[in-house]
Amino acid sequence: MAEFIPFTDDDKLRVSSVDLVSFLQSRGEQLKRLGHDYKLIYTDGSGVHDSIMIRGNHWYDHKNQVGGGPVKFMREFYGMTYQDAMISLLGGYNNRANPTRTTIKLAPKKEQERKPFKLPETNDNMRRAYAYLTKQRFIAPEVISFFAHKGTIYEDKAHHNVVFVGIDENGVPKQAHARSTLSFGSTFRITVEGSDTRFSFSHFGKNDTLYVFEAPIDMLSFITLRPQNWQDSSYIAMNGVYESAVLNALRSHTQLDSIALCTDNDEGGIDAAERLRDILFENGYENIFRECSQYKDWNEDLKAMHGIEPLPAVPHKRKEMYNRLLRNRRFRSHDMSRTAYILQTVFRRGDYLYAGEAALSASAQLSIMFAEPKDAEEMFELLKIKAIDSYRAYTDKSKLENKVDDLRIAIRDISKELRDNTACTAEEMRELAKKLFDVAVIAFKCQTELLLQEAPDENVIETEEQSWTEISM
Repeated sequence: MAEFIPFTDDDKLRVSSVDLVSFLQSRGEQLKRLGHDYKLIYTDGSGVHDSIMIRGNHWYDHKNQVGGGPVKFMREFYGMTYQDAMISLLGGYNNRANPTRTTIKLAPKKEQERKPFKLPETNDNMRRAYAYLTKQRFIAPEVISFFAHKGTIYEDKAHHNVVFVGIDENGVPKQAHARSTLSFGSTFRITVEGSDTRFSFSHFGKNDTLYVFEAPIDMLSFITLRPQNWQDSSYIAMNGVYESAVLNALRSHTQLDSIALCTDNDEGGIDAAERLRDILFENGYENIFRECSQYKDWNEDLKAMHGIEPLPAVPHKRKEMYNRLLRNRRFRSHDMSRTAYILQTVFRRGDYLYAGEAALSASAQLSIMFAEPKDAEEMFELLKIKAIDSYRAYTDKSKLENKVDDLRIAIRDISKELRDNTACTAEEMRELAKKLFDVAVIAFKCQTELLLQEAPDENVIETEEQSWTEISM
């Protein structure tokens, strides 16, 4: 680990503005231009991947559903500490005073010509596609017929794949997703080249509800399971997690006000639902709710109805473990003048659970000075609920050493503030309470990651309780 360096606000601003594309190109990484974005091509132990998209100083990994800025990329992708990531992005410690030496400019960009979208040639019948959808997937024949008559489901001539078509508001095909109809071997799924991801396989009715799915099969299964007046509602399949199609649909159909997130009932589906919920909130949509299948997805529910053993739902282990850790915490009243010492002591011992409990207790004790309720124990329970409700597992995928590094920095900073602010104003007290809450959340994330590493298949096992008297002596 690099020695501690007190980075300035100017250092942090420069690092946050680093163009990741040019920086990664300078490191010899393979990048592929896709319109305004770049796709990072990389290899690990499981093969070649291209799930990371980069634009300017921001990136997003669609596979792991995590993203952020330059520092987070260096920590997630290269496994660096915060210190090492900052130094690397600044071009080395000695270059901090010379911004011109670390500025990387992209060569003039040549606009890549976008290949025209063209639907695969239609077969003269759709017997194989129809048989696949009805006999293997148990989709209702009348549902298939409805979309087939609209031209948004058909069978291609070359490979006999079933093709799901996304059309614009004028009925013009803009996107297509093909899936193999084979009953054996590996499944084949592909988005047709040139597709506009702002459009996807969908149906729009007259009422105010939009149901959002990961894939067309899920959407058709849901309609089959709930056939009554189904055409009155709206449905869209994202073909992965393309929020652009959902946002475009909402903007084009202004009557839609209620959004049901119907992604899979597994870790990926839960993360996708929470991520999409956050994006929709940011875009001004508030009436959002979750519809969960009983089993892994809606087609598994449909299979179960026909006597086929379904794949079970998969609980989100990380989210459930974090939530259980929070629910089991209790308020620990202590002398606020000892908070910094307590946090530093338990951190050195690796007691992230106690660090979280101490920080959250201190936050509660400060919060009652300027907010309701005035009882610290009751405030502690409210802060627990806030920590659970605000937790997003899809953003919490970094390694334990990176989380511990974050906690070390947070405890160091809050300890200094606690020592310096002996006579706080109301606003300073409010800010301290918020920072202590943030320290608690980081600590609980550390403990969750530790438990997942030590016993990934076990339930939460907590350490023996210690008294604050012992810790603070």
